[in-house]
Amino acid sequence: MIVVWDSFEAFSVFLLLLEKPNGYCNYTGNMYNSSVYTISIIAFTLFISASGCSVLECWFVQEKPGRGGGFSAAMSQEKSLIYIRTDPDSEKLQQKPPSDIDFSRIYYVTDPAATFCNSALHPPEGSLTRPQCEINPLTPQASFVKWAAALTETAQSPTYLDADWFSVAAQGIDGQLTLSNVMQASSASKEPNVILSVSSKTASISSRLGEPVLLDCGFWVDPSSPLHGSGFAVEWRYQFRGEGRLVLAYDGKSDRFAETTETGSDLDIAALYESGNASLKLEEAQVRHSGTYICTIYLPHLLAQVAMDLEIVEPPSLGIYPSPLPIFVPGQVVSVQCEASGFAPLSLDLGWELTGVDGKKRSLGQGSVTGHRQATDGTYSQSTRIELDSTKLGLGRGGEISCVANHQGGSRRASVTLNIIGVGAPSIEDSMAMVAVALVLYGVIKVFFWTFRSLGPDSEDKKDK
Repeated sequence: MIVVWDSFEAFSVFLLLLEKPNGYCNYTGNMYNSSVYTISIIAFTLFISASGCSVLECWFVQEKPGRGGGFSAAMSQEKSLIYIRTDPDSEKLQQKPPSDIDFSRIYYVTDPAATFCNSALHPPEGSLTRPQCEINPLTPQASFVKWAAALTETAQSPTYLDADWFSVAAQGIDGQLTLSNVMQASSASKEPNVILSVSSKTASISSRLGEPVLLDCGFWVDPSSPLHGSGFAVEWRYQFRGEGRLVLAYDGKSDRFAETTETGSDLDIAALYESGNASLKLEEAQVRHSGTYICTIYLPHLLAQVAMDLEIVEPPSLGIYPSPLPIFVPGQVVSVQCEASGFAPLSLDLGWELTGVDGKKRSLGQGSVTGHRQATDGTYSQSTRIELDSTKLGLGRGGEISCVANHQGGSRRASVTLNIIGVGAPSIEDSMAMVAVALVLYGVIKVFFWTFRSLGPDSEDKKDK
């Protein structure tokens, strides 16, 4: 049975036992010191267990030897385990590995920054979703980009490169974390140390048009490594359907930005040096910003990068023409058009709906839908037209005609009133109007009758007298 205990609760109990030992046991002298030591070990064990970062399952992927002749290299894939500790002086975990994992693929990693301890990499027991993790052998080399060239100006390889190097790429559950670590181990050792870590908490993000966007990227360098303080460079690159462009590049050694054609993007330089915050700020989201962004951190002879997807989602604006609709009689045909504009991405579902005078709704179909048109700002427009024929569509006595658009950014609706005269039984309102007209006509007839009698022949009056 695995006991999951919140680390704060474990630490709180530990402090409580230290403050009030007599409430739990009545030891004195060395016995009391022994109990405190035992309690400390128990609390520390619970604290480490609660953190859930002791083991990480990965795949070790490398190129198979002996492949050549211009063909793409074949890759081998083996199950692997990473046992994690954050304190290099603590004892490494000694556990019997599963039978399906080779002993040579078990690594005891020291990670002082606890980059492997993010909860997104350690789902609860019994979770159906698992994080993705891959280990690859790495060969350090000088960077070929000009904004990182100053990091390896000397042609000599430093002595710290004489080691076994590995890169680890991990993806947390539900896209909560993207992690890329570079590890160094003594030759033939299975106990590497994390030297460089790059991570992002925005593996996938969406934004409306015109809003500011923050693409998260942070890095950490082992303070005990010779690479710490030797300079770094930051690069942000955009990729979409084979198209790529440099968004921003910063040379931390010379404190200079590289020249790019991009505008409206920036880094927080103060946060970059204080906490390794290399997040990219886009001042105003545009359709052309949709795509994959790659954050790369360069150190002398090393690099690590993470990728994240940005999607600009803007729902359409709807308009119906003509509005208002003319009053028409059965047999007459009225053409109505709905225009959806300013939406992104491309996918859109347009349709028509009738809400009768009785409040019931029913679909009138899609109508005649046109192709997409793209505006200069990258947004799209599309229209649909419907022929309103009461005899064919069964429009009854009319009601409300609505254009409905379903889009990734949300549903939109625009409506106009449809009035049809001379069809069906009269409504209550029509009946009341008819009664009123009859009363008026009756009054008019009475007035004419009285007037006619008052203007009759005099002889008739005399005879009556």
